[in-house]
Amino acid sequence: MVLKMLSEAPGVAGHEQAVRAIIRAEIEGLVDVIESDTIGNMIAIKNPDAPGPKIMFAAHMDEVGMIITGFERSGFLRFRKAGGIDDRVLLSKTVRVGKEQLPGVIGSKPIHLQEPRERQHPVRMRDMYIDIGAKNKEDAQKRVKLGDVVVFDTQYSEFGDGFVKGKAMDDRVGCAVLISLLKEQTSLPIYACFTVQEEIGLRGSAIAAHRVHPDMGVALEGTVSNELAEVEPEFHVTNLGAGPALTVMDAATIPNRKMLKELIRLAEHSELPYQFRRTTGGGTDAGRMSLAHTGVPTVGVSVPCRYIHAPVSVACQDDFKNTVKLLSLFLKSIEGGFRP
Repeated sequence: MVLKMLSEAPGVAGHEQAVRAIIRAEIEGLVDVIESDTIGNMIAIKNPDAPGPKIMFAAHMDEVGMIITGFERSGFLRFRKAGGIDDRVLLSKTVRVGKEQLPGVIGSKPIHLQEPRERQHPVRMRDMYIDIGAKNKEDAQKRVKLGDVVVFDTQYSEFGDGFVKGKAMDDRVGCAVLISLLKEQTSLPIYACFTVQEEIGLRGSAIAAHRVHPDMGVALEGTVSNELAEVEPEFHVTNLGAGPALTVMDAATIPNRKMLKELIRLAEHSELPYQFRRTTGGGTDAGRMSLAHTGVPTVGVSVPCRYIHAPVSVACQDDFKNTVKLLSLFLKSIEGGFRP
């Protein structure tokens, strides 16, 4: 399954090469043109000369991770975060370091050696290190370079009743949705933009949108689901199994109302489950797309994921399938004359 390959591939912001190669192999033959730009976005174009509104889909290839910033005399590696990661999910996790994907583990002082006051608070990132089994600083420097990136070492798998778990569901699940969408037959000019550096400021989508100059845009994401034991149902952001999540507002944009209403109409008419993303925090590539040139009507459609920006996250296969179905109906609606 393509989602397994995408999830397990390394792709910290600015280092999306492995993810890009997987996507290219999957979409060759499905599109007419595949282009790349200087920042690393990959833009797959279907029906470039067709009439009708030019539609840009954006799904980002990068994931949150870490970057090597120093070496200890012992051979341990110092690091910083690339993207938003809670310090509390880092400790004792296995990781892969650099181009060679060297195995490592994030460690810190054991509880036996901590002062009583230290046990009152979570261990901070600055008190952690990555252990790659190096004998000393010189040995570590032979294997790892400053600036090498680090990803969580998490294997993808299916579990439970229709669930999957793996790293980087934000936003490899959106990439997988976009790949599936390119398999659909359409007469519209489609610009499928697999973007970079979303996790550190929506950078790739800003450049891609300026280059494509679309008539409308759709951001495809893996979004927050906080249906946890201590959270009352009315405060859930999204729920796994309840269908694709439609954004009504976030920190980066407010979606085009006509596009949002059309997605709702299509879902209800076809009896597809859908839900609203019930928070205004965070942002997606839609924020940068909407500001391109003189403005672009945009909307965000997401697959709910538990535990995003962590070593492992969880998604529902039915949500993935229903997201593809809803977007396929949206394309047919535009072929039928819908305009924002």
